[in-house]
Amino acid sequence: MSRFVELNLALILFLPWFAILGALFWLYPRKPRTPARQLFDAVSLAVSVCAFVLAVHWAHMNAGHGHGAMWPQILATSMGYGVFLAVLALAFVLRWRWLRGVKDYRE
Repeated sequence: MSRFVELNLALILFLPWFAILGALFWLYPRKPRTPARQLFDAVSLAVSVCAFVLAVHWAHMNAGHGHGAMWPQILATSMGYGVFLAVLALAFVLRWRWLRGVKDYRE
């Protein structure tokens, strides 16, 4: 396996699941759908994916090889997924608090 694929294997495998989570984050709640909300959602999703990639690469570089050849992949996948969900959850809470005061959201 090439080094590039090895470093990005977790992202390759998680892309379908990230697409589903990203679509749900983007679509719900349906109102209000303002340009500011769309920008916030797009930036949130981009930051989530970037944080995932950074966490995966950091875990690959810092995983001890004393636990077997698969350990770096396992650690990278676990850390990356946790970081992705944490960033997306933070964005969800921030968006909820922001939209709570919008009149269209409460109707």
